[in-house]
Order: sequence, then C-alpha cells, then structure tokens
Amino acid sequence: MKASQIGKLIASLLLPLGVGGIAGMFTTEAIPGWYASLNQPSFNPPNWVFGPVWTALYILMGISLYLIWKQESSKQRDQAILIFMVQLILNFGWSFLFFYFRQIGVALMEILVLWIMIVLMLINFRRVKPLAAYLNIPYLLWVSFATALNAAYFILN
Repeated sequence: MKASQIGKLIASLLLPLGVGGIAGMFTTEAIPGWYASLNQPSFNPPNWVFGPVWTALYILMGISLYLIWKQESSKQRDQAILIFMVQLILNFGWSFLFFYFRQIGVALMEILVLWIMIVLMLINFRRVKPLAAYLNIPYLLWVSFATALNAAYFILN
C-alpha cells in the first residue's frame, strides 16, 4: 500500500471517529441528568451499548469512505463523498439537538433527514464501489432503530 493510500485510510477512519468522539463528549454530559430523567421506551438498550456500537459503525463508515476515496476521481465518486459528508454532518448534529439542546422533536425530524441521506449514500456508494455501500447497511439499520427510539422518546416525553 502506497503512503498516499495509507494517509487516505487514516484520514477516512479519523474523520467519522473524530466526529463521533466530539458528539459523544456532549452526549455523555447529558446522560446522568436530563436523559436519565426521561420516560424511556421499553425497548431502550442499556447505555453501555451505544459506545461500542457507534465506534464499530464509525469504523465501518471510515473504511467505506476510504474505498470510495481511493477510486479514480469522477463525478460519481465526488458526489458519493459529498453525500457522505452531508450525512456525517447530520449525524453530528443529531447528538447536539437531542442531548445538548434537548429538542427531542427537532432531533426526530433531523434523524429522518439523516436516514434519507444514508439511503442516498448507500445508492451512490453502490454505484462507485458496492462493498462500500454494503459496509454501511449496519449503520442504516442502527439509525432506523435510533429513529424509532427518538420517536418513542418524543411520544413519551
């Protein structure tokens, strides 16, 4: 593997992990107080599940980004990267809307847009490198579950 490819791989992994880490710092502060005081849905997993799941998903996202980024530059590749970045920004923003600003309803609307962007990312990744799309199926499934959780929190609170 060339040095430039190693650099792309490292950057591709650090980007989602860094975004997730920053969002996680703000999330962690709200968990013992505000979040713990909310009426929780019966299907809410224990808090310890979220960290390992998100870490694994961010690693898969990073690997998939690398698989796209290492392809020869093209309109399709660049569009796929742009959509990846948009969904990553939405992913980042959700944590702040839900945990920092405590706007459960706004967070629900935002996560629905995030879900749509993930689907668009999968479609565009598949056109460039199918494996990159398949690596994000667990992410889509988890965000689907998170959307249901967010909706339940909205209804219950």
